Amino acid sequence: MAEATLTIIVPCYKEEAVLEKTNYILVELINQLIFTKKINFNSRILYVDDGSTDRTWRMIQQFSAEYQCVTGLKLSRNFGHQGALLSGLQVASEKSDCLVTIDADLQDDPAAIIAFVEAFNQGYEVVYGVRKKRVTDTFFKKNTALFFYEIMNWLGVELVPNHADFRLLSRQAAMQLLNFKERTMFIRGIVPLLGFSSTKVYYDRKKREAGESKYPLQKMIGFSIEGLTSFSIAPIKFILSLGMISLVVALIITIYSISRKVMGDTVSGWTSMMISLWILGGLQLISISIIGLYIGKIFMEVKHRPRFIIEQENFSASFDSIIETN
Repeated sequence: MAEATLTIIVPCYKEEAVLEKTNYILVELINQLIFTKKINFNSRILYVDDGSTDRTWRMIQQFSAEYQCVTGLKLSRNFGHQGALLSGLQVASEKSDCLVTIDADLQDDPAAIIAFVEAFNQGYEVVYGVRKKRVTDTFFKKNTALFFYEIMNWLGVELVPNHADFRLLSRQAAMQLLNFKERTMFIRGIVPLLGFSSTKVYYDRKKREAGESKYPLQKMIGFSIEGLTSFSIAPIKFILSLGMISLVVALIITIYSISRKVMGDTVSGWTSMMISLWILGGLQLISISIIGLYIGKIFMEVKHRPRFIIEQENFSASFDSIIETN
């Protein structure tokens, strides 16, 4: 069996503090895989600069000049982590037999890529990198993540627990993923929908080497909401159930109030009235917000704006230079 062409896609956003070490480790890994004949010499590292405002792109260009296996792709502005991953997959999929996506912060163990490639060579189309434990997470982050997985499972969404965006896709799987045309794509929820043969590789997640996390609490919440609303209308169904419950409670209160009136009990009901108003007002605001969220997603989708805009890339040129040399 001929060695596969591997492309490691690394989305980068303001990663100048850690990128040099990341590049050193990934170049060593590529060379090791080539030396052991698990992949061929056409394999590449593709850094995707997601609109960084620091030295990230200049460092990528420098690495590209120094190492034949290093290439870069620059987006015109910040399109977000999922957009950066998709742009890398689009550029690299036609010239790669398999593609690995990994973050630049070195928290996902690059050594697991060796097991990824071995699984691919055994015939698996999708290989998930799954964390063994969440010991590096704070108590809040760990428990909110577990709660998110429970909610998604309850909604019937097939997710791989403790898996983020560290995975291997075959060329076929990557191209089928790109056929999904959502503007705001929740990739980790869509990959299981592809249906290709898959397996898991377990690894220990490390602490971030340098720089700051690009997923603060606000982004994590937004990302979770995106996942919830991308695969189910259960929140809207929940609003309907809530409305029915409120109607039943209102009927009970009405019957009770009329009966007390008939019996001549005219004790002021100011407290109960205010509580009812506040509860119903809150429920209405929440309901309108959830419905508005879905309408907003429809608004974004029907405009059919591009998910990313590539300003420049040298991945394709690196393969052209190989052809000219040969």
